[in-house]
Amino acid sequence: MFSSLIGRLRITGLVEGLSYLALLFIAMPLKYIWDMPEAVRLVGSVHGFLFILFIYFIFQAHIEKGWSRRELSLALLSAVVPFGTFYADDRLFKKYQ
Repeated sequence: MFSSLIGRLRITGLVEGLSYLALLFIAMPLKYIWDMPEAVRLVGSVHGFLFILFIYFIFQAHIEKGWSRRELSLALLSAVVPFGTFYADDRLFKKYQ
């Protein structure tokens, strides 16, 4: 799965999506309810790295696969909407694999 660009995009999207959910639903409550800001620092750093990697793979796929602007927009939007990476994987990325 890592041997192809779309495979790397799909795996990165899955992990990035999970890190985003962990940030929103685990680390943020730990910070604001139980006063544990280190959770956001740790999960936020990991998520930030994965987010940048995911965006890089999206642009690389856009160039190599000839995605339309609509497909590029959907992929980029999926990176900032909770559960968006899972939707994009099902509706967009699978058809290019």
